[in-house]
Amino acid sequence: MKIAEIFSSIQGEGSSSGYPTVFIRFAGCNLRCRYCDTPAAQNDCGTEMDPGSIAEEVKRTGVTHVCVTGGEPLLQNDLPALLKILHDTGYEISIETNGTVDFRSCQDYATICMDVKCPSSGEKSDLNLLKWIRPEDSVKYVIGTDEDIRYAHETLKQNAVRGTIFWSPVFGTDPMNIVSFILDQNLPVRFQLQLHKIIGVQ
Repeated sequence: MKIAEIFSSIQGEGSSSGYPTVFIRFAGCNLRCRYCDTPAAQNDCGTEMDPGSIAEEVKRTGVTHVCVTGGEPLLQNDLPALLKILHDTGYEISIETNGTVDFRSCQDYATICMDVKCPSSGEKSDLNLLKWIRPEDSVKYVIGTDEDIRYAHETLKQNAVRGTIFWSPVFGTDPMNIVSFILDQNLPVRFQLQLHKIIGVQ
């Protein structure tokens, strides 16, 4: 498995926002989003580690929340094996995915946060995957433009999502258009800022 980095920090977004979390960041991604904040993890030039070694590295942190991210972690063939080790050890695991790879093989071990790509990203997610989102999973929209707001709204009307839905502004953009739209339309979504960027941690 190709590892870009393993580190501990405060989870800045999603359902576990605010918790101390150990992040397993895999190298390699099949998308090239315009606003990507981890471009170093886009290629697959990471450090080779087997699932057991990764689990040992996680254990040394002493942190019980684990976030599996990337890049795109679901491109790693041995990911279910790693998740089983961590799950059986008692970790609470979440996976951040770009919504282009089927995640069902991982749902026995982890919650899913599917990032639905909006037009300003320059990429597209597979909206057919939304039907596999469970109540304990979540969906995230990173919104940078009015077109993104309209796109996010349309996909919500067309897809019955059972999990929590987050709308977040692209970091550095004005969040008030998003907040106003949510309030005007009385949408069943949670507005969220990227906490880790606001407080200045990784």
